[in-house]
Amino acid sequence: MLDRQMAGQAAPARATIRLDKWLWQARFFKSRRMAIEEIAEGHVRLNGNRMMKPGHSVGAGDTLTFPLDGRIRVIRVLDVGTRRGPSTEALRLYRDLDAPEGNASPLE
Repeated sequence: MLDRQMAGQAAPARATIRLDKWLWQARFFKSRRMAIEEIAEGHVRLNGNRMMKPGHSVGAGDTLTFPLDGRIRVIRVLDVGTRRGPSTEALRLYRDLDAPEGNASPLE
């Protein structure tokens, strides 16, 4: 009977944020304008798909791929965050999948 009750319930909504805002909050770009330009030029991929709209939603579990400072960054989103805080706070928003162990800083 419990399974029937559970089947009728929708899964809780996943917290998401605009792609450009997340890239800015996570301190990959100094301004949202810079993030918007990179997205609009087709340089950012979300879960392997090229994104062209900065307003696309991103949330925990998503993977982002984009060029930055002469290399390709591969990032797993861990949290959407609530603000653009200090770099220590930004580090909690993602895991750098391509970084050497112990080095996950976006501010290299």
